[in-house]
Amino acid sequence: MAERIRNTIVIGHKNPDTDSICSAISYANLKRKVTGNPYEACRAGKVNEETKYVLNYFQMEEPRLVESVKTQVRDIEIRHTVGVDKNISLKKAWNMMQELSVVTIPAVTETGMLEGLITVGDIAKTYMNVYDSSILSKACTRYSNIVETIEGLILIGEDSAYFDKGKVLIAAANPDMMEFYIEPHDLVILGNRYESQLCAIEMGASCIIVCEGAPVSMTIRKLAQERGCTIMTTPYDAFTAARLINQSMPISYFMKTDSLITFDESDFIDDIRDVMASVRHRDFPILDKNGKYLGMISRRNLLGARGKQVIMVDHNEKNQAVDGVESSEILEIIDHHKLGAVETMTPVFFRNQPLGCTATIIYQMYQENGIEIEKPIAGLLCSAIISDTLLFRSPTCTVVDKMAAQALAEIAGIEMEKYAADMFAAGSNLKSKTDAEIFNQDFKQFTVGKVTFGVGQISSLNEDELDELKDRLEPYLQEVYGQRGLDMMFFMLTNILNQETRLLCVGNGAVKLIANAFHAEPDDQSVLLPGVVSRKKQLIPTIMLTLQM
Repeated sequence: MAERIRNTIVIGHKNPDTDSICSAISYANLKRKVTGNPYEACRAGKVNEETKYVLNYFQMEEPRLVESVKTQVRDIEIRHTVGVDKNISLKKAWNMMQELSVVTIPAVTETGMLEGLITVGDIAKTYMNVYDSSILSKACTRYSNIVETIEGLILIGEDSAYFDKGKVLIAAANPDMMEFYIEPHDLVILGNRYESQLCAIEMGASCIIVCEGAPVSMTIRKLAQERGCTIMTTPYDAFTAARLINQSMPISYFMKTDSLITFDESDFIDDIRDVMASVRHRDFPILDKNGKYLGMISRRNLLGARGKQVIMVDHNEKNQAVDGVESSEILEIIDHHKLGAVETMTPVFFRNQPLGCTATIIYQMYQENGIEIEKPIAGLLCSAIISDTLLFRSPTCTVVDKMAAQALAEIAGIEMEKYAADMFAAGSNLKSKTDAEIFNQDFKQFTVGKVTFGVGQISSLNEDELDELKDRLEPYLQEVYGQRGLDMMFFMLTNILNQETRLLCVGNGAVKLIANAFHAEPDDQSVLLPGVVSRKKQLIPTIMLTLQM
């Protein structure tokens, strides 16, 4: 059996920016074209206004939100045991279990909804327990089940009818004695004696089973038709027929229907493992988000569970990655930042280049693989480069970035200066956003030795808007500082036109650290940093170097 081709998630960092989203979409597209395998672009956080503008402009959908890449039920091989009708016989259910080598069979509706579970143990109990002679009718057994179980044939009556009243008995006595113990609605197992057959029908039996394949006269058939009595024949003798007939009862009478332990395909393996360990069940049903039955899993399925396949773009540090990345199977990392601390279980393809944007690297990979770049993909990649390099104003920008953006702009059919102005304007329209939304839009955490700090950034063309943001964010930073568990927090209010940043500082020694590092005069809880626009290349390295001194 060929191994199932698994889906691979291509995802950027938390609080994704335009490069993170556009690179994920573009690289997933490249991988699909090169390999023919499924690759899905996803996002680890909310899409910001600038990125929304880009996606809308090029008519691309937002990637699916993935808040965790921990292994889920949908990531493991589940056993697709077929669901059955609750009216099938115990015998049929038993035979299916032997053929499929399973110990549990689910009963489902016509629309696929789970109704109950029947196990080997449940069926075994039906053989061991002593039931009264009316158990067959109490279980509301369908005549088709009885015919199937005794390998018989219906001569008179409908196999879709149900035996739902009376008891089961064997007509071993003569007709005179039979009159005393046959009651209306009974099911009578008998032989080829005409008198016994006639007596059973006249006493109001609902069904007679004629054993050993004996013929049934036309007179008996006609009388049964008139009295509404079903006639069956079986090749078995009366003892065997009586022994088999309880196996015709429907599984619905014995299956478990209450307090079923089921799992959703989106449940995390770590969570269901504890539930499985707390009960003695062998198998557990898996349902989809609409409650429909999908298959079964057991503890054994968890032994070989593998993590989700993940490709990380535009980051390589664990604290910026989607939750659960440590339990995933990281296949590749495509990035342009400093090296972080993501650990992998096996060697991975790692491409890290000192460029201004991850999208530039992905553009190069399209070129290297000889894959034509469609207009929408070209637009996304160009937008990412414009965003990350602040239209080539950032010190992180290289000649390679600028050449890539120009080539992509030509394919996408955009005039970069005008498009960039509209894109930045859309991204800096923050009036409708809450302080929390603005703060979390592009906030990253870093660690140097024992010091952990966070840096957020907002870029704008409008100085008045940045001044307004300063008044809003200063008290908000003080409010969330104690909640984040960080030693220091910084927030960059970057003016793209003036190429300068007003840095808000919170935390013990934060203002002093920045003032000393950049030889600048602090203004209360902020510092103006002329020429500083890049978090990655200008601010973070300087802070880290200062902390290490």
